Amino acid sequence: MNIPRTELPRLVIVGGGFAGMSLARILLKEDLQVVILDRHNYHTFQPLLYQVSTSGLEPDSIAYPLRKITRSSKKAIFRLAEVNSINAEANTISTNIGDLAYDYLVIATGSKTNFFGNKSIEEHGMWMKTVPQALNIRSLILENLEQAVITDDPEKRKALLNFVLVGAGPTGVELSGAIAELRNHIVPNDYPDIDPTEMHIHLLEGLDRVLPPMSEHASRKANQFLKELGVDIHLNTMVESYDGHLVTTNTDLKLKTETFIWSAGVTGAPVKGLNASAIKEKANRYEVNAFNQVKGYENVFAIGDIALMQTKEYPKGHPMVAQPAIQQGKHLAKNLKRLIKGEQLEAFEYRDKGTMATVGRNRAVVDLGRMRFSGFSAWFVWMFVHLWFLIGFRNRLITFFNWVYNYINYDKAARLIIRPYKGYERKMKIDKEEI
Repeated sequence: MNIPRTELPRLVIVGGGFAGMSLARILLKEDLQVVILDRHNYHTFQPLLYQVSTSGLEPDSIAYPLRKITRSSKKAIFRLAEVNSINAEANTISTNIGDLAYDYLVIATGSKTNFFGNKSIEEHGMWMKTVPQALNIRSLILENLEQAVITDDPEKRKALLNFVLVGAGPTGVELSGAIAELRNHIVPNDYPDIDPTEMHIHLLEGLDRVLPPMSEHASRKANQFLKELGVDIHLNTMVESYDGHLVTTNTDLKLKTETFIWSAGVTGAPVKGLNASAIKEKANRYEVNAFNQVKGYENVFAIGDIALMQTKEYPKGHPMVAQPAIQQGKHLAKNLKRLIKGEQLEAFEYRDKGTMATVGRNRAVVDLGRMRFSGFSAWFVWMFVHLWFLIGFRNRLITFFNWVYNYINYDKAARLIIRPYKGYERKMKIDKEEI
């Protein structure tokens, strides 16, 4: 692995997501050797992945090189690696490029898609957790439109123009709204051979309302916005199977489609090696105490989606979204400084800064404390917050420019099939298995 030897304590961070980055950026100038390991050489701003998949942004707008984080410190090191297991007794980890000893280990591996044991969906569906997966969805959407133009089979054409999304949380709502805007503004100009009314977007949700984690007001307004955009919403509908062509549900609803996107849930992505008692089985997340120490270990920590910290306010753990990950990373950085100095650790307290989701142009919903608002003002707040939390001035500038361009011209400039998906997706499985 070629990690320089040092007399300084070595902190190994597994994962370059929100949690890992918020931790690393604070500790880079401390008397620590900080080693960041990730299977990608970039940080992904996941809240905007849906815009990559629907041609609104190019992937480099929401990705930031991890080596730009570490280059500001001679004591910080990045390695492109996949961690296979942890040997906590020996204080070492095993990766695909070698073994590494640590003094402190932070697991920030995030989450992966949860299929709830449904093998047919896992085999034939699409999902969106990484940039390659978002590009796969973008290619599939555009290729299906191209195929719909040339086919003379009405049943095949119908299936190609049916878009089925499962899970009406923020990801499903934002993605279905973006596809609806693609139909309403791009298809009439780019595909004159397709009548936009032939293109149907179906959003399926197992519960009785969209955006279940948010307020009733947000749910009601999001439902209204989606219907205004022409999205067909199916509540209390559970998907039973998808064979690559036909979706079957627990109701009489059956849908033929060539585009099936699963956004119905996530689960933790733990690393092998720690005691089984450290992992909460159903959640697949590490149980941590108020200091983010993994149950049974003093020098092994978990932060972000992979960490399950049960409190009175959050008996099932904190929400698996960006804010808890960012806050836990920053707090753990302060606690590690205290730990090295022999000072007492301080308990983590999550500050809920609100929840928001965008449904499309001038349409968004925001829950901010007791405040509930929607429409253009919520959309503006959503846009500002996402620009603020993007890493890197260049990314903010490019994203802002794209949004302004799209807003003025009703256009999506990134509708390019750079890497075709259909034809060899089953053979190569391009990054679909990645977490």
